[in-house]
Amino acid sequence: MSVSRDEDGARMFARYAYAPNELGYCGPADAPRTLLTAGAAGAAGAAGAMGAASATGSAGAGGVGGAGATEGDLRALARRFHGAWPYLRILARLNGIDDPLDRRVVEAYWLGGGVSEAVDPREFGAALLAVIGPQAGWYWRHLTPRILDEAAPNHCFHVFGVYPWSRLLDSPDPTWPLHVLDSCRIRWGQVTERDGDHVVVRSAGLTWENGRLGLSGPRPLRAALVAGGVSFAPDVRPGEWVALHWDRVSGRLTDRQATTLRRDTVTQLELTNRRLARTREAGPAGEALTRQVRDDA
Repeated sequence: MSVSRDEDGARMFARYAYAPNELGYCGPADAPRTLLTAGAAGAAGAAGAMGAASATGSAGAGGVGGAGATEGDLRALARRFHGAWPYLRILARLNGIDDPLDRRVVEAYWLGGGVSEAVDPREFGAALLAVIGPQAGWYWRHLTPRILDEAAPNHCFHVFGVYPWSRLLDSPDPTWPLHVLDSCRIRWGQVTERDGDHVVVRSAGLTWENGRLGLSGPRPLRAALVAGGVSFAPDVRPGEWVALHWDRVSGRLTDRQATTLRRDTVTQLELTNRRLARTREAGPAGEALTRQVRDDA
């Protein structure tokens, strides 16, 4: 199946958005089947997966058609992702790109680099805050101009800067916040073996030591390769790089993409660590903010 450049961007969005959407964490509840089959159709080397998608592509839980979904259906769904869509729209506008689902924009949002490097982080952050601040309301009262110090036009900033979880790491038990952060970020991993509907990869995990976020050395991780009978990387082989979102393979990565993703993740972790250190240095005021976020969560 041949796809246009823009359609390829829409389908890339589907591959990376699927895992948290299927788990019920973000995006519309009626989206999983459309994201699954559209993402499989756009995956490199996905001829076999497309056949499986057609075989299983009946309407999903909410009634949006799977295999029969059009690019228009997928684009309409993307606009309902209230977390990701503002990033795509603002990143496209600041680059003079008409389509928020242009492949260049989608790749920069999920994986970093590319057109995101042409954008001033503080300008992007201010534009983003103007959109999501009023929508967030009391639940995320931490979304103030202070986050501009760590702003970046990518998903990694959304995970560590916008979501509240990094602000809960100083709680008595940081296990769950650390798990959420590690799962929600886009991870890179190198495939070492295939195991049925799963792969084993070597991937750096998120660490929390002495009040600082960091990355471990590569360690084995078992990740789902197939969901609902389809795969976003059906013919992936040992030695190849893949992207992981909530322990599911979202697609292949080139060496360049894996390197860029690691670089931008390390940068975001350092910015997050600086903010966490400032919060501690603020003493009672910082502790009050941490309690507020904990209560809101």
